[in-house]
Amino acid sequence: MTGNLRSAKARTRPGDPMRAHDALPAPLRQWAAQAVLPWSARSLRRAWTRALRATGCPRAALLRLSAAEAATLASEGPRIWGRGHPYFSALPE
Repeated sequence: MTGNLRSAKARTRPGDPMRAHDALPAPLRQWAAQAVLPWSARSLRRAWTRALRATGCPRAALLRLSAAEAATLASEGPRIWGRGHPYFSALPE
């Protein structure tokens, strides 16, 4: 009966999230400031590293992050907020 009390989701990560965010590269912090989804510093760093490795260009890496965010919004957004949400009603069908 104790297994359900030890959920991995209940644990918090060690460290200071603001310090982790401040340690991100400046272009990535600027992108995160206008992002629609609430990205963690850890997720941003991981996605940025992958995109930068694949493209070799910071600007192209930011475009990949924007595409990833748009894909996430398109797939999960209507289920979470509903098709009637202003963000989704402005998108073409």
